[in-house]
Amino acid sequence: MASDPDKLLKQHPGLTHSELQKVTSHVQREKDEWFLNTVMIEGHSVPFKFKRKKAYKSLTDACVNLTYYPEIETVAGFKVEIMHVVRIKKS
Repeated sequence: MASDPDKLLKQHPGLTHSELQKVTSHVQREKDEWFLNTVMIEGHSVPFKFKRKKAYKSLTDACVNLTYYPEIETVAGFKVEIMHVVRIKKS
């Protein structure tokens, strides 16, 4: 997958790219062979989720650039909106 956000946005029109977003909370947990990461961004009430093969250093209070798309996840029978992150980088 291309690492340049402009290329990603052209290839996938449903993606959104945001820059200089402040992370207010970062939690990660291990599941099978993956580390599932959830970050909360200042000014947003929707969690931003991504997974990695290796543990990620804490992003709390960091500014990040995100490329993501909205997704619906079912939790305990309720549908919850999340943002699925396809690219995240510290600013």
